[in-house]
Amino acid sequence: MTTKPGEVYRVDLGIGGKVRPMVVVSREDADAPRALSICAPLTTAYRGSEYEVDIGKPRFLRLHSYVNVQGLQAIQHHELIGPIGKLHPECMTKVRAALKYTLDI
Repeated sequence: MTTKPGEVYRVDLGIGGKVRPMVVVSREDADAPRALSICAPLTTAYRGSEYEVDIGKPRFLRLHSYVNVQGLQAIQHHELIGPIGKLHPECMTKVRAALKYTLDI
């Protein structure tokens, strides 16, 4: 499986978590040494920080949502359910800017 930046999948975060949508933020790499993608969770809870990117209400989500780049996680490909949708390129430009801010790069 090869994932692409901007693809949104459902991910079961386990016992303490819940199934939630997450967006792939890592690059597309068909020759990656591990079957992992770096993903950021989508949330409806907005806290007004530079770590959140407003993505509005895409057709594949029920509510107005935000990408929480502070919640980055490496997700194994077999844990990804979907894809259920894809963010618009303009949203991904904002997500990349928030990632640069988060990682101070």
